[in-house]
Amino acid sequence: MTKLRLAIVGAGPAGIYAADLLVKAERHFDVSIDLFEQLPAPYGLVRYGVAPDHPRIKGIVNALREVLDSGVIRFFGNVRYGVDITLDDLKKHYNAVIFSTGAIKDAALNIPGMDLEGSYGAADFVSWFDGHPDVPRTWPLDAQSVAVIGNGNVALDVSRILAKHADDLLVTEIPANVYEGLKASPVTDVHVFGRRGPAQVKFTPLELRELGEMNDVDMIVCDEDFELDEASKAAIASNKQVFVINKVLNQWRERPVGTASRRLHLHFYAKPLEIVGSDGKVSAIRFERTVPDGAGGVAGTGEIREIPIQAIYRAVGYFGSPLDGIPFDEHHGVIPNHEGQVLDDDNTVIPGVYATGWIKRGPVGLIGHTKSDAMETLSHLVRDQANWWAPADPAEESVPALLESRGVQYTDLEGWHKLDQHELALGEAQPTPRLRVKVVPREDMIAISRAD
Repeated sequence: MTKLRLAIVGAGPAGIYAADLLVKAERHFDVSIDLFEQLPAPYGLVRYGVAPDHPRIKGIVNALREVLDSGVIRFFGNVRYGVDITLDDLKKHYNAVIFSTGAIKDAALNIPGMDLEGSYGAADFVSWFDGHPDVPRTWPLDAQSVAVIGNGNVALDVSRILAKHADDLLVTEIPANVYEGLKASPVTDVHVFGRRGPAQVKFTPLELRELGEMNDVDMIVCDEDFELDEASKAAIASNKQVFVINKVLNQWRERPVGTASRRLHLHFYAKPLEIVGSDGKVSAIRFERTVPDGAGGVAGTGEIREIPIQAIYRAVGYFGSPLDGIPFDEHHGVIPNHEGQVLDDDNTVIPGVYATGWIKRGPVGLIGHTKSDAMETLSHLVRDQANWWAPADPAEESVPALLESRGVQYTDLEGWHKLDQHELALGEAQPTPRLRVKVVPREDMIAISRAD
């Protein structure tokens, strides 16, 4: 039976599901898979991109853990592609590689004032409150009034964490430095801006409901945003998710307000035009009131409004990062590909190189899309046997030997189990027991994982 030695770069859901699907489906090859991850721990955005008060979504981790614990996939954490291991190394030891590195940067929003002090990307903030080891331990939470631009789930996550009282997060795995930062925040008002109407939002009913469950936070919606056009009425009538979102928002319109210490304002039909500055710092957001254009979009009305703020977060999407030796589409933030087969500048398939997940298709879709996406990529990989690399040294023991020779302090699956148990024990030891307390410093993660 032909041996297939496969490297997967990126140990988030996309990479782990690709490995699992290949192992379960392939009967023609003897499959051996090594999973490389630049962080010491696996799971990618499930660990570092989901708000800590989302325990239901965190349940995805259980399925990912089952895959890793099956014993047929090796995990190499704290290994940086392009630094600790290169494309030439992969060609020497594997038949092919799948890149599943995701999209972790913030997409740009090109309006004046986005470079002012107090202007932030949502992805960076999410990394901070999720305890990502490679971001600063502190975050400048000194604004009373904050704006969040975007109408997707990330915008709601950011808005909820900003508006929520820190003590209400103590039941989660929130790191201690994040709790202290949020506890000291003077925020009273969070404003969320979307240029289209309530029937065109991109967030889910679950996210919206969770937003309205916050303690001591008033939900502020404006009646003028619910004068619906025919397209919006049709969307509400034909789409269950839109129907539920409309129902929740209208329930909030009936809620009494004025008693809470904090407020979360939802502004629809509001197109941001400029972030106004004073002495180099954010001081206001200027936006144009829009109206439906009858074709699914919006048109400007010329009515300009302004709200004083001291900080702005853009949550308008994620963007991929280029990889050493691999083509990259700078406009879309993805690896150029045909159904997962990576393409060179001439649109020719590059032998042995594949992509899956957000680095393949962009930051869209949920876990279900990730699985079907991986299946598409794998179908090409299996059929492409004639174009696989012919590794000079495919022996499995050669890879850890290579990393050790370069002084790479890589973590393995046993090390992840040690770190996992350590975090669970930290959570159990809290005055109010929690599921876990996340270890934040990279050096501590490595030390715990590699401890004898």
